[in-house]
Amino acid sequence: MKSLLIIGGLVLGLALIALVAGTFFLGSIVTAGVNNFGPKLTQTKVVLASASLSPLTGSGTLSGLVVGNPQGWSEANLCSLGKVHIKVAPFSILRDHVVINEISIEAPEFNYETKIVASNVNDLLKNIEAATGGSGKGTAPAATTKDGKPIKFEVKKFRLANGKVRLGVAGTGLTLPMPDIELTDLGTKDGGITPDQLVFAVMKNVTGSIVSATAKAAGEIGKTSGAAAAEGAKKAVEGFKSLFGGEKKKP
Repeated sequence: MKSLLIIGGLVLGLALIALVAGTFFLGSIVTAGVNNFGPKLTQTKVVLASASLSPLTGSGTLSGLVVGNPQGWSEANLCSLGKVHIKVAPFSILRDHVVINEISIEAPEFNYETKIVASNVNDLLKNIEAATGGSGKGTAPAATTKDGKPIKFEVKKFRLANGKVRLGVAGTGLTLPMPDIELTDLGTKDGGITPDQLVFAVMKNVTGSIVSATAKAAGEIGKTSGAAAAEGAKKAVEGFKSLFGGEKKKP
């Protein structure tokens, strides 16, 4: 009986060690994947400080995720997402069809820079389009499993809340609240979408939210900075809208 208890305790101990190790290495795999694939997709600096993910519950957190500005813009980061909470269908992260039940980004910060009819956000989208290759000539390598199968994602719910966008117009810097974003069933009808398609779909909605925030900037600047600054803000907003075809539509 004593021997059985010792064996049972040993098996339980090994199982716990395997679970802890599995969780640690999954986090390392996610971190390495983002830091390797991100810059190739955006053609900018992308850094994820750390990630934790439980293979049993599927819950995890990405910490310290920042995306740098495209070439030709300031050295500031385009966005800082801080912490991203995710809920993945257990063990699906180990397969070629990853089902994400929820992605929640709380209080992200975006820096919007503009030059007449160009913006850093628009240039980032152009970089993603060039990397993914709408014509099939993209430069970014496709994400695949160990056996070469393409990895596709399905996101049941995406939520971005309490975001802020910093807008610099006519020498005046404003920090504005962004409208919240909530998307559902990304890739569900298609049987999953590739990582680049997922990033592009989310970014298009993020830019729409930034449009909504900057549309309010003209009035705010006009109240505090006079007619010249207000006119500058108005032109920036109109230029930004022309880049993205108007304000974000509700999903």
